[in-house]
Amino acid sequence: MPMPVQTLLSIFFMERYVAYCMRRFDSLVTVRVAGLGEVVSVFDPELIGEVFTGDPGRWLGGETNARFLKAPAGASSVLLLDGEEHMRMRRLLLPSFHGDVVRAHADLVGALTGAEVERWPVGQPFRVHPRMRAITLEVVLRAVIGVRDERRLARLRSLLSRVAGANLFAFWAESAMPRLGGRALASRLPWIAARREADRLLYEEIAAHRADPRGGDDVLALLIAAGEDGAPLSDAELRDQVMTLLVAGHETTSTTLAWCFERLVRHPHCLERLWEEVAAGGGEAYLDAVVNETLRVRPVIDQAVRTLTTPTELGGHVLPAGTTVAASILGVQLSEAYENPQEFRPERFLDRPPPPYALIPFGGGVRRCLGASFAVMEIKTILRTAIEHIRLQPTRERPERPVRWRRFTVTPGRGARVIVHAKTGAAPLKAIT
Repeated sequence: MPMPVQTLLSIFFMERYVAYCMRRFDSLVTVRVAGLGEVVSVFDPELIGEVFTGDPGRWLGGETNARFLKAPAGASSVLLLDGEEHMRMRRLLLPSFHGDVVRAHADLVGALTGAEVERWPVGQPFRVHPRMRAITLEVVLRAVIGVRDERRLARLRSLLSRVAGANLFAFWAESAMPRLGGRALASRLPWIAARREADRLLYEEIAAHRADPRGGDDVLALLIAAGEDGAPLSDAELRDQVMTLLVAGHETTSTTLAWCFERLVRHPHCLERLWEEVAAGGGEAYLDAVVNETLRVRPVIDQAVRTLTTPTELGGHVLPAGTTVAASILGVQLSEAYENPQEFRPERFLDRPPPPYALIPFGGGVRRCLGASFAVMEIKTILRTAIEHIRLQPTRERPERPVRWRRFTVTPGRGARVIVHAKTGAAPLKAIT
């Protein structure tokens, strides 16, 4: 098929297109997509394992990510770096996502969720996705950036939602045409204008943090305190990492949450079992299973991309240097590695762990998402809090179609519409501080 047709299929009918490729070509297929060119898509878990565990100097991720994320994330973003610079930035970022640090923010996430759920109407259809975006953005502002000034908090709340809400085409156009951001036209493009002002306020917040280091536990404070060999991160590096966490974390987490609600209300027996577990106040086995199953059947990022620096053998084919290779997250997670892969059945994760490299929503290897533990904490806390306080039902029986052109992530086509048919009267949560 010509490139324009393949591109349109990749954007508007990704799940069907991937299923077609897997049926016809098994584990490897070359597709042509505008913006990426020729891409070798990999569907087999063992071959994906080779991609993720291969020499990072041979399998570059930053170079490929830069095609779409250089403009919003910034040149020193951990997503865009390769080699030693990438490993250095990961070392500096890792302490900010240590288990104890992540758990310290759970009460904040729960309080934000409780306040949001209290505002949900009873008996009226509404879209969950925007509500999830509001919660996760507030988490970024308070737990990641640690904004202390109320005026700056209110302004960033408005600006960063517009920055994160830009779609893939916008990110690609600006990254492919770097001069675009410096031209007069840029002031008329809402996401660029918003990011310019957001950058100014972020630098103000960085200066405020430096001037008043009170030992905060927000990610920005931890990054300012970090450093290697006496070389702390510059203001520009700090800005880039914060913006990376916004672009790569806020939108992906909120979309996963929207899919969790969309899947649960259409599988009432799963929703009821989850409610029973939450009401019992016991373990989180089924909650973990629901999150994993949602990430499996509705991955919000459909592929993890690498670029080869040297000729490399993969699946019996020698791929030349410069080849773009995509580990198909969507493909492998809906493959025959799972029994009845199209079914939403969280119980499968109670029976046995997934096969190696068959559940990869956060990527893998040295480029696995740094914020994965933080994202999972957010998702579980928000789901548990919401389920404890409300009872839900769908607005219609038909599932919502995955849509990937509206935003950077693959989102529910109708915004995950639900109806709250009852509030349980559970004990109120702690006030937000």
